[in-house]
Amino acid sequence: MIVGVVLVAALAMESISSGRYSITPGTSTPVEPLITVSGVGTNPTPGKKILFTDVYLQALSDFGLFLTHFQRHIQVVPASALETPGAAASELTNQGYLEMYGAKQAAEVAAFRALGWRVPATRVGATVNAVGASSDASRAGLAVGDIISGYDGSPVRSSCDLFAETQKTPAGTTVTLQVEKVTISASGTFHYAAVSDVSVTTFALSKGTTINSGCPGLSNRFDSVIAIETQDAYRYRLPAVVRVNTATIGGPSAGLAMTLAIINQLSRGSLTGDHVVAATGTISPDGQVGAVGGVEEKAVAVHRAGATYFLVPEGGGNVNAAKAADQPNLTILPVRSLAQALADLKRIGGSNPTPVTAPPDS
Repeated sequence: MIVGVVLVAALAMESISSGRYSITPGTSTPVEPLITVSGVGTNPTPGKKILFTDVYLQALSDFGLFLTHFQRHIQVVPASALETPGAAASELTNQGYLEMYGAKQAAEVAAFRALGWRVPATRVGATVNAVGASSDASRAGLAVGDIISGYDGSPVRSSCDLFAETQKTPAGTTVTLQVEKVTISASGTFHYAAVSDVSVTTFALSKGTTINSGCPGLSNRFDSVIAIETQDAYRYRLPAVVRVNTATIGGPSAGLAMTLAIINQLSRGSLTGDHVVAATGTISPDGQVGAVGGVEEKAVAVHRAGATYFLVPEGGGNVNAAKAADQPNLTILPVRSLAQALADLKRIGGSNPTPVTAPPDS
């Protein structure tokens, strides 16, 4: 009878959300087999020595939260650390896919630039990162990943352009946005349609509320806004077509690993000196490496996959987190930039990156 009571209580707890998520070690995968390049020469034997790693993210019930106290290498984070305030929790998956989409774009640019190629960049609009739940923007059909390129016929080339147009619009005004609508598949593939018009109504902020747009020349006072969060959208002119198959994987943390693997594909020799090397960290188009989450759990995963070196962002407490995993024979290499990562790989026996196809102005 006591067992029955405990079981009923456990089942009841299982159905109650704790408002928290668990992060546990995921899988580590060689990046090179996921990459295809056309338009320039590639390394015929790039190997499978560069790993990226992910983590498992799971919403916890109260009972699940209780069980985490009996498990190792598990991190519990509040929903607020992952979800955008005011946005629907259902957007979380597509936000992760958008971060991966941006990470792949930045990895391609950073890799070619590191090998001496010029990669021109053009701002083309404002990408929607989040949409307010139950807002007019949501009802109008704006969604994560859409690119806003116009505002009542005026060109929008950046988030600051969008802020500037919104700032001079009275609250309650219906405006017509020119939008490249995106369709994101269940596996994270992006498909953009031709520009179409989307009508949305601005709304007034609460009295005394200000917005720090970070845009030069704009005040923090906005009489009205659109219930979206955006970032600048860029288009890059690459010298080749690169595809990285990251089906069902979201987030930006594979950026550094993808960059190194693309460089390895485009270069002669072995970038890792035939060591199995794992990497985590965001990457910017100019090669800066940024901190990520779940690093302790990732260290466990890469060790299980046979990595002997783990490149980890220098900031954000990532190095201490990786060391806290205490994985034997796994050397942690702190990095802050792609240039430093390449220097570290050379120091452990890797080849100096020499492109198979030399840039035209080299």
